[in-house]
Amino acid sequence: MGVRAFGRRMVVLLAVTGAFALATGTADAAVKEPTGPVQPNIIAAAVYSVLQPAIAPPGANDWNCKPSAEHPNPVLLSNGTTANAYENWANLSQLLAGAGYCVFAGNFGGVPGTFLQTIGPIADTTAQLAAFGDRVLAATGASKLDVVGHSQGGMNPRYWIKYLGGASKIDRLIGLSPSNYGTSLFGLLTAVKAIPPVRDLVGFACAACTEQTTGSPFLTDLNAGGDTVPGVDYTVIQTRYDDVVTPYTNAFLKPAPNVKNIVLQDLCSQDFTDHLGIPYDPIAEREVLNALDPAHAEPPQCVYVPPVVG
Repeated sequence: MGVRAFGRRMVVLLAVTGAFALATGTADAAVKEPTGPVQPNIIAAAVYSVLQPAIAPPGANDWNCKPSAEHPNPVLLSNGTTANAYENWANLSQLLAGAGYCVFAGNFGGVPGTFLQTIGPIADTTAQLAAFGDRVLAATGASKLDVVGHSQGGMNPRYWIKYLGGASKIDRLIGLSPSNYGTSLFGLLTAVKAIPPVRDLVGFACAACTEQTTGSPFLTDLNAGGDTVPGVDYTVIQTRYDDVVTPYTNAFLKPAPNVKNIVLQDLCSQDFTDHLGIPYDPIAEREVLNALDPAHAEPPQCVYVPPVVG
């Protein structure tokens, strides 16, 4: 994680570490799971979720929801590294639900019921995500779903597509600052790899972190033979101010008829959103809606958007 983003993340973690012991376990899924309120940014969502780390984001996980003719695919939200579902999606989930989508989100790749999620081996996390996706399809009666993911959450569904049968189940994959070609974290992970004891310690605490290093065996295998497959539409929404996926161009997929790479600053030069802020950025949210329903796409409103986690 970039130095600035890492520092902000550690502020949150240190502020809430003392409350971890009070966190409750994941409750059994009800017909309509309890949800938390809409939040303005990831910091507010993270703080709220400390004592309720398994709570669903607003508008999500209504297992009675049936997709409409206008939006036949349910939307599955896929979390970034260390993030739980509420922390990552406590704004976009309600926006999507309000637009008429059936929205679902879960916590995978971490100890159930705890604050930190999406840190285990990516293959294991993705297998859990795929199983959750199967449950969504069964509950909604849909034949395919759309996936919206942030950071690792925008990259790891590609493992699902390539190895776990996702190509026949995923219609659209929309990544917000996805780590498709990994990250150097401004050279930090490169340095970590060069020091075996440190590398092993990071790998033990967060297998997903080392697997997202640029040129890692995991990413080399994932991207071998082409990074996309026919029949799935891919959209990457990225910010030039990404301080986690570095360089920011590592988010992009290779040009193809079914690939669209978007830079937020090409739409609005005054948008200074960084990696942690992009799931809460209104221009990025508008582009998610456009990617989900391109027939009714609307241009985003370009207004000054201050960094929400700065």
